[in-house]
Amino acid sequence: MPQREQTMNGKNRKDIKPGLRVAIVLKKDQRTGKLTEGVVKDLLTKSPTHHRGIKVRLEDGQIGRVQEILD
Repeated sequence: MPQREQTMNGKNRKDIKPGLRVAIVLKKDQRTGKLTEGVVKDLLTKSPTHHRGIKVRLEDGQIGRVQEILD
């Protein structure tokens, strides 16, 4: 059996679904790395992976890249 080397870290689109609780980094917080928690409303990244995290819109309208999956 092949070993799964990629974990659920927000870089794989298949791991992220609407309704999932995540921690994202907003554009304005990229320098500091400050995380914002929320619930995914929409996935904005179309590619299957992204090295800085999949871009999502939270239910409160904030947009950022997923750094951690909390659920």
